[in-house]
Amino acid sequence: MEIKTAKDNFLEYCEFEKGLSNNSIKSYGYEMKDYINFLKKKKISDTKDITKDLITKYLKYCYLRNEDSKTVAHKLTIIKNFHNYLEKEENETVNPSEFIDRPKTNKTLPHSLTVEEVDRLLDIKLESPFDYRNKAMLELMYGSGLRVSELVSLTVYDIDFNNDIVRIKGKGSKERIVPLNDIAVYYLKEYLDKRHLLLKKKQTDYLFLNSRGTGISRQGFFKNLKEILKEKGLNPEISPHSLRHSFATHLLNGGADLRSIQMLLGHSDIATTRIYTHITNEKIKNDYLNNHPRAKKEK
Repeated sequence: MEIKTAKDNFLEYCEFEKGLSNNSIKSYGYEMKDYINFLKKKKISDTKDITKDLITKYLKYCYLRNEDSKTVAHKLTIIKNFHNYLEKEENETVNPSEFIDRPKTNKTLPHSLTVEEVDRLLDIKLESPFDYRNKAMLELMYGSGLRVSELVSLTVYDIDFNNDIVRIKGKGSKERIVPLNDIAVYYLKEYLDKRHLLLKKKQTDYLFLNSRGTGISRQGFFKNLKEILKEKGLNPEISPHSLRHSFATHLLNGGADLRSIQMLLGHSDIATTRIYTHITNEKIKNDYLNNHPRAKKEK
């Protein structure tokens, strides 16, 4: 893939799917520009020509400019995220950053909403067809743990009301089947009764439509989510990914098996799913420190 195109796609993914803040997007854009300028000087114009050696030389180049270790570590994190994106989302077979070590940092656990916050978010007053659409999208996303890219790519044929399941085309064109809960089924049916009002005399199989009668985009979903968060007085930094994390966290806290959660999320490696055990372990630790009489420090 042409490097500039890959960079633009990556930044869009970070903004609209990962829900990074404006400051983070600006930082990513600045560092990616610097990285790409270095590659251009090395006559590299395609992502498949980037090697581990080139990335290492770039990091050494940064040190020669008297950049400190923390700054270089930040650059490497962005580079790794970029190449991870190319591997997982653009199906590139080689990740040249994979075996480049970076300084150990504290793991940042995914942000998840409390059950009460989810209830507030999903408490949408149903008046216009767009309200019905938003309600159905959010209930489905939280109820089945979808990625936003999976949500917006659904067609009307991917919902099976006879068996209460949704067929999801995940990363690498892998398909998985996820159950639909009763609430999601109810509001999906309610939305489908109103969907024709959004078609604008057009024909499309996409399940969720925008104001132009075509399939809603990731950007469109993200914009709607931000508006709902503001209306509900919830944390504006909540991203579409937060609903997916909340789905997994609430399942695990409720006693679900980690392997089942892996299958529902569509993780190819259970190591990816194990991040949620860190969340649960942290909750257990906090519960212990807050509630055990011997854990409370004397003042």
